[in-house]
Amino acid sequence: MAEQQKSAVVVASLWVWCIPLIPLSLAIAIYFGELQTPTFLLINRNTQILPDVIWAWFTFLGNGWGIYAICFPLLLLSPRLLIAGLFAASLGGIVSLIIKPLLAMPRPASILALEDLYIVGEPLLHRAMPSGHTITAFAVAAGIYFASDRDKRSSLWWIFIISSFAGLSRNALGAHWLTDVLVGSAIGVWSGMLGAVLVRLIPEAQLLPTRIGPRLLALGGLGAIYVMLTRTLDSALNQPLQYACAALISITLALFIKAQKSKAI
Repeated sequence: MAEQQKSAVVVASLWVWCIPLIPLSLAIAIYFGELQTPTFLLINRNTQILPDVIWAWFTFLGNGWGIYAICFPLLLLSPRLLIAGLFAASLGGIVSLIIKPLLAMPRPASILALEDLYIVGEPLLHRAMPSGHTITAFAVAAGIYFASDRDKRSSLWWIFIISSFAGLSRNALGAHWLTDVLVGSAIGVWSGMLGAVLVRLIPEAQLLPTRIGPRLLALGGLGAIYVMLTRTLDSALNQPLQYACAALISITLALFIKAQKSKAI
């Protein structure tokens, strides 16, 4: 237990663990202040200045398969960071699966008149809180950030900006309230921190390309290619991005196979 507490502090200072309380508190204030509808409509209407495809691509970053594909080159560059992101996304996903049915909160399309809001795709009606896409985006970002060496984190601040846009896209596309996104970001960051703690338990020797862990991740890449080429993730607008991701994974796998041969020699 003491060792786990030490790892948690090494990953982030105690006050950093409290930062997610900020969006969580803001979500509570908006909900009980009866500001859900005004904040949603404000974002939903003003984000229409950007093309739908932009917001669809940001939403893609909150899709489990999508973010896995985009982060897949980390299999070669830093498998520890890739695993941290996977741990984080898995933890966040479990929390989401538990909370969504318990709260069973309605989405904007089930409360507001459809002509009053802008929706891309089929209207989603149920299980609003929290936003699963936002959890995934922030979980992976936080997992990668906090699993990185402290002296390298200052150059990674931008991944939280990208995650914020991924969350904002859920409002822009008419799928979630702002409160769903705020709560999702809090859960995501906490999940990322825990993912970073867990990945520290893996010895460096187990992350070599010839070890079972990276090879299993490579097999996951094959699965991701299949998904990218055969399924539509969130929106048909993401199809070109899915093809690009399939190519990215293929290139990474080719280099990974080459690394296997190099190690064998």
